[in-house]
Amino acid sequence: MRTHWYLFFFLVILAAIGRTHATNKHVCIVGSGMGGASASYFLKEYAGFPLDVSIFEERDRVGGRMAVVDLQGDTFEAGASIIHPKNLHCVNFTKLLGLKQTTDTDDESFGIWDGKQFVFQTARAGDNIFSKAIAQIMNTLSTLWRYGASLWRMQTYVSDLLSNFMELYKEDRPAYDTVEGLLQSVDLFNSTQYTLEELLLNKGLSRLIIDELVTFIMRINYGQSVSISGMAGGVSLCGSGGDLWAVEGGNWQIPEGLIRYTNASLYLNQKVLTVTALEGKYEVGLSTGGSTTCDAVILATPLDETEIVFSPTFDIPKREMQHTYTTFIRGFLNVDYFGCTNDTIPELIGTKEDSSIPFSSINILKEYNATDKAYKMFSRASPPDELLDQLFSIRSSTIRINWAAYPHYSAPEKFAPYILDGNHLYYINTFENAASSIETSAVSAQNVVRLLLSRISAGVIKTPIEKDGNQQSEVEDLEL
Repeated sequence: MRTHWYLFFFLVILAAIGRTHATNKHVCIVGSGMGGASASYFLKEYAGFPLDVSIFEERDRVGGRMAVVDLQGDTFEAGASIIHPKNLHCVNFTKLLGLKQTTDTDDESFGIWDGKQFVFQTARAGDNIFSKAIAQIMNTLSTLWRYGASLWRMQTYVSDLLSNFMELYKEDRPAYDTVEGLLQSVDLFNSTQYTLEELLLNKGLSRLIIDELVTFIMRINYGQSVSISGMAGGVSLCGSGGDLWAVEGGNWQIPEGLIRYTNASLYLNQKVLTVTALEGKYEVGLSTGGSTTCDAVILATPLDETEIVFSPTFDIPKREMQHTYTTFIRGFLNVDYFGCTNDTIPELIGTKEDSSIPFSSINILKEYNATDKAYKMFSRASPPDELLDQLFSIRSSTIRINWAAYPHYSAPEKFAPYILDGNHLYYINTFENAASSIETSAVSAQNVVRLLLSRISAGVIKTPIEKDGNQQSEVEDLEL
């Protein structure tokens, strides 16, 4: 009789253990942009146990700030549009998903407009190889003549930052619960505590190159001035180099493909209204009236302009988003406005820092004929029709987009923690105070996933190991 009692007790224990393992952890991700999609990917790659992943997106599409527009039958990038050749996550994702890369030519002419004239501009290249080679030589010499050794010093600043950034890709890195700790580990934190202007002056760059070329780049890539914090400014300078690329058909295909690859449950048109902590779990309330229970919540959207109500509440550093107004125009630029001819107007027009200049940049996206082109214009305010009619002599189609594109950078930067409540509420977008790009979203998502898994799986995660050029998954014990 006693033997039967022990057997019954043993079977009850086994059944309880079986039920525990049969109940998968449920991770909820808010946002289907690059951060959310990357988190879904890394959860699949690293989790050494079954997980259920749900992604909630308030829009009717994935991609977040990665989107395209249709301008009279042609598709153009409207949001995050360029990827650096050393953005290893994006490079690997495109290979994994079988996406095709498209590159821009490096022979695009540019001019720096001060509101009255072009203070510097490069020559336009011709259609044949010989004329392109001549234009490249002339442009290199004229740029060196104007900016001198400061060009080399600027490149050194970018190279040093990029070299440190590459350390973030090491698979044996620990997971960090703060952005400060993550950046300090690769000697990048200091660059978030000073303005780009301060750091470049300290490197010996001339006032001329900072006020012209560097400002030109900052206004295009981040819509801000050289008072931007140093790491964000360095990332922006990286985005002005050669060999930049995009995904053919739109960069949004990277997050869309990653979500499909991971088989995560995707819920479109599902705005998250509330996140409430309840007995070790979270109840996520949705705009459709329903709710779901999660073991962990990953916030992959900026909280600065969100309406999500958290219970209990938490405090994070106040941050404003920089709105960039992107305007697409089909037509023809008014060359008289710039005092140029059809042959001398630059293909890319950037600007100096002057509040009286009503736009940040204008560039040609596609040429149909001599007087019919597609343009993209960046500005800090929505351009009225009166302004567009001054800038363009012909305007057959116009599309305006208002993006809460990236933080308004102000050194010294302060960061919200990765873990917002001390439990399992994680925030990918806190990294944006250092820099905002497609790749940095993936870098931050990777750290968040490693952090989450290390805290719910005793530091045992499945880690991709490169063997013979291919990524294979093996289970390793990592000290996280």
